[in-house]
Amino acid sequence: MISLASTAAIHFGDVADPVSGAKQAPNLAAASQMIDILALLEEKTRGNLTAEERTILEQVLYELRLRFVQLKGGEGRIIRP
Repeated sequence: MISLASTAAIHFGDVADPVSGAKQAPNLAAASQMIDILALLEEKTRGNLTAEERTILEQVLYELRLRFVQLKGGEGRIIRP
């Protein structure tokens, strides 16, 4: 879960790529794909997570979705939270 969230942050351009060390321009399609995978994980594990795991997953999804909307609304401009 954390790996997928970190990958989404890289695609948002918020975190440097761990291999190259460079931040990239936002790639909303790739970030959206990571969000979709996390949403699928949430759906498929419903009822099988501890309260702490469920809370973390919900919070991660909320924050990633909010960041996506911020970037999408800026039409390419980076809007810092």
